[in-house]
Amino acid sequence: MLGINSKSLLITGGTGSLGKALTSHILKKHPEIKRLVIFSRDEQKQFQMAQEYPADKYPQVRFFIGDVRDKERLVRAMQGIDYVIHAAAMKHVPIAEYNPDECIKTNIGGAQNVVDACFAAGVERVVALSTDKACAPINLYGATKLTSDKLFVAANNIRGNNPIRFSVVRYGNVMGSNGSVIPFFLNKKKEGKLPITDPNMTRFNISLQGGVDMVMHALEHAWGGEIFVPKIPSYRITDVAEAIGPNCEQVVVGIRPGEKVHEEMITPSDSFYTYDLGKYYTILPATHKWSIEEFKSQFKAELVPSGFAYNSGENTEWETVDGLRTLIKEHVDSTFEF
Repeated sequence: MLGINSKSLLITGGTGSLGKALTSHILKKHPEIKRLVIFSRDEQKQFQMAQEYPADKYPQVRFFIGDVRDKERLVRAMQGIDYVIHAAAMKHVPIAEYNPDECIKTNIGGAQNVVDACFAAGVERVVALSTDKACAPINLYGATKLTSDKLFVAANNIRGNNPIRFSVVRYGNVMGSNGSVIPFFLNKKKEGKLPITDPNMTRFNISLQGGVDMVMHALEHAWGGEIFVPKIPSYRITDVAEAIGPNCEQVVVGIRPGEKVHEEMITPSDSFYTYDLGKYYTILPATHKWSIEEFKSQFKAELVPSGFAYNSGENTEWETVDGLRTLIKEHVDSTFEF
């Protein structure tokens, strides 16, 4: 087991949905953690989160205002830090399409700054969050996150004798996260109409806790350079609408700029480097500093068939309308009624 209790950990984008879920999980599972630093640029969110974790009750939690675009600030924040979880990003597809330079500065420049700061500060392990949109990207957000993935994977090539390990976790829509479709539909329900971009649209679905578990798995088990992908169900956007507003009119409004009908997490081109680990898949780097045979033996990893692909439209596991209602009540809104 990874000895988090004696370590210091920093989360970039720590006031976001996943950052807050990670904070809650870590403090419950590892209450004796030496230091947990919440690094983000939103002072209001930090103020609100600090009310949940007051200093007298959680002396190990620190709040650090900063932007991943500012490398000097990152280096300062990472002094004495052992583990880093990089969750900061611009993630809204239409906003990224309209403001490409801003998205590039945060998602690519910020990723490189995190890599550089981790080397400068002597960090031991780094896990970066990716997205299904980074797989065969058609929008700028996905392209920046693919570039970010490449930067974190390639960082392992320049570590020399440094024991630092960089890895990536890639997953689909987080149920109930800020800006996602379920909170949007819950809010729109009162209008009696739910906007459907495309009636054939599908998405992968993972709970916040599922995302947290995956990050912690990578933090503990990564050898360096892996992209971890969870085996998770898909849902049809029309089923989400039916689950939330069965009496609402579904209005087809067309796909937004940069959207796909179905999301992908592993392409056929990735299949040559993709291994089945049981609960997860992992895409291994083309170059690595460890033995692939030892890796396969340690994790009972099996190479997927040539041409294997993993996308939300051809998934073998699906959420049902009733199942979605249960999940919404459990993970998004406990007062939810349909």
